[in-house]
Amino acid sequence: MSSLLYKHRLTALLGAAVLATPLALSVLPGNQTTAFAQAAGGLSAPGGSYAGIVASDKPAVVTITSTMKADPNAQDGTASPFDEQFRQFFGQQGIPLPPQAQRPHAGGDEQIALGSGFVISGDGYIVTNNHVIDNAKTIKVTLDDGTELSAKLIGADPKSDLAVVKVSAPKPLTTVTWGDSDRLRAGDQILAIGNPFGIGTTVTAGIVSARGRDLHSGPYDDFIQIDAPINHGNSGGPLVDIDGKVVGINTAIYSPNGGSVGVGFAIPSDQAQKIVAKLMKDGSIQHGFIGVQIQPVTGDVANAVGLNKAEGALVAKVQPDTPAAKAGVHTGDVITALGSEPVTAPRDLSRKVADLSPGEKTKLTVWRDGASQDLAMTIGGNDTGSEQAAAEPGKSAKEAQVATIGVGLADITPDVREALNLPRGESGAVIESVAPSKPAADAGLQTGDVIVSVNQAPVKSAKDARTAIAEAGKSGRKSVLLLVQRGDEQTFVAVPFSVG
Repeated sequence: MSSLLYKHRLTALLGAAVLATPLALSVLPGNQTTAFAQAAGGLSAPGGSYAGIVASDKPAVVTITSTMKADPNAQDGTASPFDEQFRQFFGQQGIPLPPQAQRPHAGGDEQIALGSGFVISGDGYIVTNNHVIDNAKTIKVTLDDGTELSAKLIGADPKSDLAVVKVSAPKPLTTVTWGDSDRLRAGDQILAIGNPFGIGTTVTAGIVSARGRDLHSGPYDDFIQIDAPINHGNSGGPLVDIDGKVVGINTAIYSPNGGSVGVGFAIPSDQAQKIVAKLMKDGSIQHGFIGVQIQPVTGDVANAVGLNKAEGALVAKVQPDTPAAKAGVHTGDVITALGSEPVTAPRDLSRKVADLSPGEKTKLTVWRDGASQDLAMTIGGNDTGSEQAAAEPGKSAKEAQVATIGVGLADITPDVREALNLPRGESGAVIESVAPSKPAADAGLQTGDVIVSVNQAPVKSAKDARTAIAEAGKSGRKSVLLLVQRGDEQTFVAVPFSVG
């Protein structure tokens, strides 16, 4: 998936400009619908028709128009990408622009963003995407019957790309109710409702194409993939199941051409509902943070560290002066549980940490030196700081061959340290050569990588590394676990031993 995103565009479904990539987080009690709300939904689709669901849910879906400061990098001082898109989509076909597209720009310093949303309480609370209202000077909501109302921002969370706005209406508004996204399965039927391209509220049908999609936009990715057509302007609109309940918030599409190609993504309702409740209560969210770089536990990693199952989150690096560091987490630990909940994968840990509040005390279970240990930890506030630097491989000293995995090793000499821009205190063994078609090459090791530890034991020289790798082979294990430094990043790599 990550290679696809570099070649094409994963774009937010905003009518004006692509402003954000979505994430997901945090916890709180469920729906805040008021007592006098007229709850929509709960209908099935008899005879293959979705008309009953649409009739019940559509009145609760709104169009959200945000006025924001114009992008100074736009090609035209008065035209936004939104306007250009309309000219291409409608103008070339001789179709008059819809009213929503014909928006003035005050002095060329404002532009309009178009999105969708849905009403969750009769007194006017509306859910949408953060990127629909991000940096908005004014927010206007257009109800399904055409009524236009000014809206105020109640709360927004860029990390999850969710926001709540509120309008004051003369009478209680029709609402939709939250559904259970955890019950969705690939193949289940769904409907997407929103205002694509500003042409008016539109309903499209499809199925759940996949669950748990990680789009590499952040540590909290857990998207529902759908094939129901959604386009720019659908952002923030509801994804509903055949009971008419909201199971997702339409947020992004994968597109090589800017339009729908049947690959859309929605934030699951079970995540969104908790975040929305918190935003309605407090107006903002503080996400949990512990301060580790983590990676998956592969079969080779599990074998190398003595785990029975390839589950957990392998700690590649512990950031200094963070909750993890203060709790005693070590590089090479495998985190297997947070509190009483098991951790089966890195994304699982990220989600669980994000669900905790800063200052909350919990227990972290790690696998270290062949046994489980419990560490007491106090969750910190979210911190996204991360620096990366590329290392340039250079010539090094006398080579020491490690034929069992296919690498040539050398000591860190002053010349090597300078060539690779290594810190003064850095020790280990530099990979001077990688034999083609050998396990090390297959595992992705490169010339210039520095082996910092072997099977979680630090090494200070090429001799140390060579001896440790040889001992691992003699112990009967099928692979050896190397901690590799590349630039400013540390990563564990499990390398199988060569057979024959």
